[in-house]
Amino acid sequence: MRLLWLIGGWLALGFGAIGLALPVVPTVPFLLLAVFCFARSSPALRERILCHPIHGPPVRAYLERGEIRRGVKLFSISAMTFGVVLALTIGVPRLIVGLQAAVCLAVAVYIASRPEPR
Repeated sequence: MRLLWLIGGWLALGFGAIGLALPVVPTVPFLLLAVFCFARSSPALRERILCHPIHGPPVRAYLERGEIRRGVKLFSISAMTFGVVLALTIGVPRLIVGLQAAVCLAVAVYIASRPEPR
């Protein structure tokens, strides 16, 4: 089982690295997933992420206090809104767009409800 958690952690870390190059792909959620997986497979790798000088602070802020910066909230909610509008514009079936909108709305409410760092 430890090997599966380790593989999951490395995959999440890889997707997080892709997010560094592609601004549409989020980095911190994948790093959170990697931290979760590494906590069950490699505590040393978990600590490396948490101690990273750039990406460690937002990950720790979320894990310790549930905080998300305001700019990140606005970007996330805007990107989800854009995705739903784009799906409607390109003719994705309305049922699929409705499901997408419902999931995005639930995620947006959760994101908006998180405290912001002081």
